[in-house]
Amino acid sequence: MLSQKAKYGIRALLYLSRQPAGAPALIRDIAEKERLPKKFLEAILLELKSAGILHSRPGKGGGYMLNRPAKSITLGRVIRLIDGPLAPISCVSQTAYAPCRDCLDEKTCSIRATMKLVRDATASILDETTFADLMEQEDRLSLPNSGLDFTI
Repeated sequence: MLSQKAKYGIRALLYLSRQPAGAPALIRDIAEKERLPKKFLEAILLELKSAGILHSRPGKGGGYMLNRPAKSITLGRVIRLIDGPLAPISCVSQTAYAPCRDCLDEKTCSIRATMKLVRDATASILDETTFADLMEQEDRLSLPNSGLDFTI
């Protein structure tokens, strides 16, 4: 399950993705526009900066901006950075593997085999989805005729 911290980070990155290239955004503006708690957002943005996803410029005219184009930042990378491994159970994690204490035989465990499929499908979707893709999807979803209309 996606944590609140990851949701806030994703929303902040989407906001920054929509800014003109090289144009910094202030934390207070991001927090206000996205309705995010400012103090929590500060910590998230620092974490994303430490990972090289964001860059900040201090002083007047400063703020946060993407460190690379939105088309090169994947949702999978951001979620792993904030929430950790995508695997639903530790015995199928590629980055934080740990054997299950109650498993008799990993090779024949049907639960493990199924959770590995879940992990692979999840990783495939998230690692192929960029922030540029998310912006395009937002634009499509906000079109007037993008949803179902039951008007007669």
